Amino acid sequence: MNKILLVIQREYLTRVRKKSFIIMSIIGPLLIASLWAIPIWLATRDTEQRTIDVVDESGFFVDKFPENESLNFNYINLDIAEAKKKLTDNNTYGLLYIPPIDIDNPRGITFFSETNPSIDVIGSLERVLKNNIEEMKLVRSSIDRETLEGLKADVSIDTINMTDAGEKAGSAGVATVIGYIAAIMIYFFIFIYGIQILRGVIEEKSSRIIEIIVSSVRPFQLMMGKIIGVGAVGLTQFLIWIFLGFGITSVVGSYFNINRNETIVAGAHMNEAQDENAELVAEIFNSLETIDIPLLLFAFLFYFLGAYLLYGSLFAAVGSAVDNDTDAQQFQLPITIPLIFSLIVLSAVLREPDGNFAFWLSMIPLTSPITMMMRIPFGVPFWEVMLSMFLLILGFILSTWVASRIYRIGILMHGAKVNYRILGKWLFMKN
Repeated sequence: MNKILLVIQREYLTRVRKKSFIIMSIIGPLLIASLWAIPIWLATRDTEQRTIDVVDESGFFVDKFPENESLNFNYINLDIAEAKKKLTDNNTYGLLYIPPIDIDNPRGITFFSETNPSIDVIGSLERVLKNNIEEMKLVRSSIDRETLEGLKADVSIDTINMTDAGEKAGSAGVATVIGYIAAIMIYFFIFIYGIQILRGVIEEKSSRIIEIIVSSVRPFQLMMGKIIGVGAVGLTQFLIWIFLGFGITSVVGSYFNINRNETIVAGAHMNEAQDENAELVAEIFNSLETIDIPLLLFAFLFYFLGAYLLYGSLFAAVGSAVDNDTDAQQFQLPITIPLIFSLIVLSAVLREPDGNFAFWLSMIPLTSPITMMMRIPFGVPFWEVMLSMFLLILGFILSTWVASRIYRIGILMHGAKVNYRILGKWLFMKN
């Protein structure tokens, strides 16, 4: 056990002291924060005011276009040819030409500009035209907009979960988001740090350092120490990302004057958008009450570590059997297929989280970490969770046994072309 701890310490300290680890631990949260902050900054920054000339031969839209910080409208009474000539002579952003139109079939409206206009500008103009034409049709039909809005039906189904503590509001959307985030995090963690184990073993084997190490440490102890050490590095980086990410996003949020009941929306109707956002946030928090958060966190940590240990041992076995990354490709694919498959079929699991397909995928150790994390937010019987965890432990023990049988021989083999038949011989070869 002491030798395993020494290997863990070596693997952990060697990696956390690298500049790449320190840089990525800092850059990761910055990238996450920038993905959130840059769109907000772009939406709130001061934009250049653009002037648009309007030639309205229909007479329907005079003074109908609202001006704001980014758009200014100049209504002119000129022939369209003269107006286009004036556009090229002045610093006008564009020319909106509205011919005499039939409101039942509005055609011929054209926007002239020297460069391609932005999609926001065209969309804003189209919305104004659409709303005004609809208003004219309502007036012609002797129907006011309030009456029309009153005829519309907005139907939504409230979800109520029957729990031991009583009835609580639920949300399939919130459960779906939580399940997807947890599953994808486990997926990427396994791939990133599993590949690190594989490459670390190949590097030590190719440099012959491994021959010195195994003279004082048994191959199984070396393999387990490497798996746990690299896993500890991953957890450390993951925790750093969480704390730094939370701190950075809090600072950015304070800078932009954002809280959980506010959102920045470019354009008009700010108060309405804030009210809708506040209602959405309140709905999300109410929905979270129906999810067993302690069970969710425990399950995430368990499957997070269990999946890594299971797949990490297999990656270590592959690394010990080959001499370079190219040879490793043929053995990586069978290992990663169950992981990729479980991610691909998440939509099928989502459609019927209590179905037989979802149940069996959440029992198979190679697919259970991702599948079960999608199912738990929807509510899974406790016995299913415990059975799945028990089977994952058995799967880890079996994978470790298989990996150790291959590792103890493959780690000292050099230059030999390994195939599945040879791996089978190593698996059952006596000590």
